[in-house]
Parts: sequence; C-alpha cells; structure tokens
Amino acid sequence: MRDSQLNLLQGSDEYFPALVDAIKQAKLEIRLETYIFDFNEGSLSVAKALENAAKKGVSVYVLVDGVGTPNIPLEWQIRWQTSGVKFKVFDPVGPGALWFPSRWRRLHRKLCVIDQIIGFCGGINILDDHYNPHTQSLMRESRLDFTVQIVGYCVIDILKEMQRTWYRLDLVQEFRQTGLVGTVKGIIAKNDFALNFQNIKHKLSNKRHKRRSFSRHCSLVLRDNLSQRNSIANAYIKAIDRSRFDICIASAFFLPQDRMLDSLIKAAKRGVSVTLLLQGHYEFVLPYRAARQIYGKLLDAGVQIVEYQLSYLHAKVACVDSIWSTVGSSNLDPLSLLLAREANLVIKDAVFNRQLKDQLSKAILNGGVFVDKTKYCNRSVGDRFLDKMSFWLMKLAIFISGKHYQIY
Repeated sequence: MRDSQLNLLQGSDEYFPALVDAIKQAKLEIRLETYIFDFNEGSLSVAKALENAAKKGVSVYVLVDGVGTPNIPLEWQIRWQTSGVKFKVFDPVGPGALWFPSRWRRLHRKLCVIDQIIGFCGGINILDDHYNPHTQSLMRESRLDFTVQIVGYCVIDILKEMQRTWYRLDLVQEFRQTGLVGTVKGIIAKNDFALNFQNIKHKLSNKRHKRRSFSRHCSLVLRDNLSQRNSIANAYIKAIDRSRFDICIASAFFLPQDRMLDSLIKAAKRGVSVTLLLQGHYEFVLPYRAARQIYGKLLDAGVQIVEYQLSYLHAKVACVDSIWSTVGSSNLDPLSLLLAREANLVIKDAVFNRQLKDQLSKAILNGGVFVDKTKYCNRSVGDRFLDKMSFWLMKLAIFISGKHYQIY
C-alpha cells in the first residue's frame, strides 16, 4: 500500500491559489476537467495561468461540460488557441437538446493533474465562490465547498481516467468525421491499439480498477454509465452501514435512493448520531422542495437536519466515525447517482477526517439552522403542496430518463 499526502481546501479562496501555484510550477503537462469554467473574477487567474503554462511549452488539456460551460468566450478561445491550450467541450448541446433524457448525462467531475505528481479532486468548479453567475454580481458570503490537493499514488489513477476520457472523445470526433473505417485506420496509424485495448479492458473490469486504485489513505471512486454506475452510492452505503458513532453528510442536492435512506435511518435508530447539512439558501427551488418531502421519515428516526442559510451550499462531502471521509463532485441525488460522470475521493485517515469534521461543524455553527420536527410537521398547506409536487416532478423526470432509481 502507498500513502498519499492530502490537503483539504475550502472554497475558491483556498483552491485557486493552490491550483495556480501548481500550474506555474508545471514543466510537462496539465490536465483539467470541470463542469463550469467561468471567466469572471477569481477564475480568471486560472485561465491566465493555463495560458501562460502553454506559452512556456507545457502541454495543457482542458475539458469542460457543454451544459455547465455552454460557451467559452471568444476572447479566451483565441487566447488559448494562440498559446497552445488544447480544450474540448463534452457533449455540447444546442437549443432544446435537454428535452432529450440521453443528453442529461453530463461530465460533472472537477479534476486536475499536474506533471503526474500533483492532483486535485473535489466539488469546486472554476468559478469564484464569491461570484453569483445568475445575478452577475459578488456575494457577501462565499459558497461552501471543498476540494482536496493530493500528492501520491492516487494521482496516477486520476491521470489515467482523464487520459481515457480525452482519448475516447478523440475517437468519437474522428468517427464522426471519417466513419468506422477511417477511425480504425487512424488507430492503426497512431499505433493506438494497445491504449484502446487498455481502455476497453478498464471499463470491463471495475473490480480490478478498485483494487489497483486503493492506497492506505486515499482511493478514487468514479461513477459512469457503464461498469461503475453504483460505485459512489455503494461506498456511502458501506460506510454508513458500518458506522458506530457519528455520520455527518453535506450535500448540495439531496434525494438519495431508498437503500441509502434506509441505511441512514437504521444507523440513527441504532444510536449513531446522524447529521445532514443541506441547502437552505437555494439556487434551484425544485430540488430543494423535493428534498424537504423526505425530511419527515428522517426526523422521525432521529436524524438531525441542518439547512445552511449563510450562502449557497455546494459541498459534496461526508465524515463517518473518526476515519472515513469522502470529498468529491457527486451529490446524493438522481442526476449525480443515476446519470452524471462523477469523481470522489474516499479517504481513510483520522487527521483528515478531523479537519473536514471541524470545517463542517464551523459551517453548522455559523450558518446552519436546525430543522425543528414540530415546525416541519405543522408547515402550511401551501408548503406541503409545493414539497410534494416538486418530489413527484423529480420522480417523473427519473421515469422519463428510463432509469431505475427507487425513492420513497
């Protein structure tokens, strides 16, 4: 087993300086994946750092999602192309495309690897956490979110996954341009058969991937629409079922399948202290209201629910007992657990667990409001109607997607 050095970073105020500093020191290669790459305020420092690195001869690869980042500004397209930054948009969508469920499968990961040595994995987009893209203004309080800086064996697993994704996108693009015969000829010409075989073998052997990626401190857990559909959900459920003392979960969007809810309820009933930190100051009303529909079952079991009111909650993290933690891009909702490509780190380390738990405790103390069971049960008829309607609209969306995702 090999160890990894881990550094917990909260918000873009900590993440961007660490990321930019690592980019400035790059000598060979930078790979970055993000759902949102915004070009305002603090995120510009990352865009400029990538441009400068490419000018120095560093190979720079940037992959963004077509929904999270529908448009890269023309100025930055020109600047990146001129400097040599290679960038792609994952599954770009046009008007009306999201009416088709097949286009709901987004690239939601937030990953970066620099020189195969330093890695980043978490929930923070390249978006200044003080900046509100909806109002195009700065917020008094920043979003609550986390990422992890890693040095060690786990970085290689992140790198290989990012390389595979980029390679597959190249194949898709070549297939669309030249057809099957042209794609095969291209693979032969580039002598890529070995790499392609390894990509296919990886997808068909999730168990082997998990064994290979495990280190004493840190392992990469992926979710995709092939062989790793339930890996992140299973990691959560396994940790919850084994819990003995306390569980603290922060999730921006919360509507897990019933097997995870059952695990949380059973944990609370056997005496485990279970705390959920969820959105209170919300961006989108539908998932917020849908989550409130299931509060009752959790409160009845003794689960403490805290709504974060200070600013937007964007974190996707958890601590179980004194060792197990996870930080990543996956919410505990249908879009993340059913459709999106996600990446989480599962970390088994007492020091890291304490650091993350302390940060969550501060967030609850400074910006959290505990949901009172009596007030929840006595909420107005209008609130009850909106909660239930939102819940059933979410279930309808799941049904339309054609996927199986059982919720209460």
